[in-house]
Amino acid sequence: MTRLLKGKDLIIASHNPGKVSEIAELIKPFGLRAISADSLGLEEPPETGITFQENAELKAKIASKSSGKPALADDSGLCINLLDGDPGIYSARWAGPTKDFSIAMGRVKKAIIDSGQNPGGQSAKFVCALSLCWDDGYYETFTGEINGELTFPPRGALGFGYDPIFVPKGFDITFGEMEPKKKHDMSHRAKAFRQLIDNCLNNV
Repeated sequence: MTRLLKGKDLIIASHNPGKVSEIAELIKPFGLRAISADSLGLEEPPETGITFQENAELKAKIASKSSGKPALADDSGLCINLLDGDPGIYSARWAGPTKDFSIAMGRVKKAIIDSGQNPGGQSAKFVCALSLCWDDGYYETFTGEINGELTFPPRGALGFGYDPIFVPKGFDITFGEMEPKKKHDMSHRAKAFRQLIDNCLNNV
């Protein structure tokens, strides 16, 4: 079963300004207005799931129930093969309580070096799960991935999170160096969002 999303307001269940801004741009062509959970004073729920999908669904359901409006939640992260998929669902936590991703990228580099390997050129992927929950509790979840490799030192200031150390396959620049429109056309989040468009936003 699929259901179309209608109406002008969509709660973005995130307190990450970069993520909210990116999603706002993705939904703008569909006449939807993004409202961040932070702007409504909604608290961030503990991410107790063990997969990206579970955490996205948890956040979307809570934001929708608290606001009485449809809510869209993203759970995404960087998965590094050498580190058995870490930081994975803990990607944001690696940035510490201040959410400083320079700390997180430093932790990634140290973990790889501690394993005896060169941090540059390591195979990695970004994973995104998008969950859309309506105010009656119905929800749908979509996932997307993009493969690439790591580079150090970090390069570029156009993205957020781990973007400055991730070079997508087939490119020689990082997401942090890539123009936002280009990234939005190809990213893990864009791939998940295309599925959401096909199932829930077309014909709005």
